[in-house]
Parts: sequence; structure tokens; C-alpha cells
Amino acid sequence: MLYAMLAYHDESDVQSWSEDADADLMAQLQIVHERQDAAGQLGPAARLGATANAVTVRAKGVVVDGPFAETKEALLGLYVLDVADMDAAIAEARAIQAVNPSAVYEIRPIVFFRPGKAIPLSDFGLADVRTQRA
Repeated sequence: MLYAMLAYHDESDVQSWSEDADADLMAQLQIVHERQDAAGQLGPAARLGATANAVTVRAKGVVVDGPFAETKEALLGLYVLDVADMDAAIAEARAIQAVNPSAVYEIRPIVFFRPGKAIPLSDFGLADVRTQRA
């Protein structure tokens, strides 16, 4: 079974770390990643940039500065885009939103990306999600 694990932290705390403290944390995380890799458990992982560098694409493709979709909807999934800049990311979000216009898309730079190993498809399919709602 696949699971998404979303990392939350006090951003001001993270930004207060020295480069050495941050590097030490990343080295410690790498030890955990290696164990997870050996067990075949870890897929891609990413560290997002500061919320000050985020934008949100709202209904009808309107772009507003800042993160936080501020919506009653829950986080449904994520995309990792490999594009030239924020403008290109916004264009892709608008293309996706054209197909799914009721969704809101937050875009944040990724400052660290660990590709990880390929992981299998989840046994938990869309039919299972629909059954849970019934």
C-alpha cells in the first residue's frame, strides 16, 4: 500500500537554522532514507521552498501571491513539474485547472528533490475511495 507523507514544520524555526545545522539534519535524514531504500519503502521526496515564494492558482486561473489554498477541499494529490520558471509552472497549473476547474493549485519551488526508486502502483484504487464515502 502506498501512502503520501506530508511534512509540516514551523517555517520560521527552519529558516533560523545555520547552514551547518541544516546540513546535519539532511545527513541524519539520509541515514533514515538509506534504511527505507534498503527495505524498498521510499519513493521520491522533496523539500519545498519558503511559503513567501509560493503562488496559488484559483478559479478561472486567477493567480494570487502566497501559499495556502484556504479552501474547504482537502489535499487530493500532488504534481512535480520540471519547468523553466514560476511562469511556466503557473501555465501548467492553469492547463490542469482547465480540466478540473473546481480545484485550487498551490505552487511552491522545490529546493531539494530526491528521486528515490520506482514504487509499485497502490493496491488502494479509486473504487476504494468511492466505497469509503458511501
